Amino acid sequence: MRTRLLFQEDSYLREFDAVVTRVNGDKVFLDQTAFHPKPYGGLDTDTGYLVLGDGVRVRVSEAIVLDDDVAHVVEDPDLITTGSTVRGVIDWERRYNMMKLHTASHILAALLYKEYDARVTGGHIAPEHARDDFDLSKASDWRKALEWAVEETNRVIRRCIDVKVYWLDREKALSIPGIVKLAERLPPEVDRIRIVEIPGVDIQADGGPHVRNTCEIGSIKILRLESKGKKKRRLYYTLG
Repeated sequence: MRTRLLFQEDSYLREFDAVVTRVNGDKVFLDQTAFHPKPYGGLDTDTGYLVLGDGVRVRVSEAIVLDDDVAHVVEDPDLITTGSTVRGVIDWERRYNMMKLHTASHILAALLYKEYDARVTGGHIAPEHARDDFDLSKASDWRKALEWAVEETNRVIRRCIDVKVYWLDREKALSIPGIVKLAERLPPEVDRIRIVEIPGVDIQADGGPHVRNTCEIGSIKILRLESKGKKKRRLYYTLG
């Protein structure tokens, strides 16, 4: 990724300064960003503003991964010039909800992987709710398995576990059992891999923002369960 991804260094960064590297139509490219882009890591896009030197705020409607870079789609691109310095401001409540759901999704996946050898076969996290698909072929009753996982996830959340984020060399990271729980997918061919660890619960390769402590999540609750096929037992859930 050519753009420096500041959210990987500090998930709680709400504002940041950056230099505009280019403007292409309604897309603004920066040398660094705290905006989480879609479809990176299964999370929805961050939204917010770019504040110009004269104090004018330009709305960022979405951030997207484009040609190994992050494009910030803005409403008034004519106001922004290449080489200028802008201040990015994240819509924090939107981001923070996604961070909570993201960390909860790691706990869910870890529990189902340990109990049923279930791998994640799809998913998406939005500010309002999350959706995860699991291959629960080894569960005798997939609905009860998902209900159990949500109940157990809430027990883990209440333990107030500190979430660790760090980087490991690729070879060392991929030697850790269960480091990749997303079916048929490995991290990209990079020398170092970002690791998110919930001690005693989960350790996983991941590039997205997370909360610092599980207690910040509060709890999660089931919205609905669906079957999309034998390898796609779907769970919709939200913050409790």
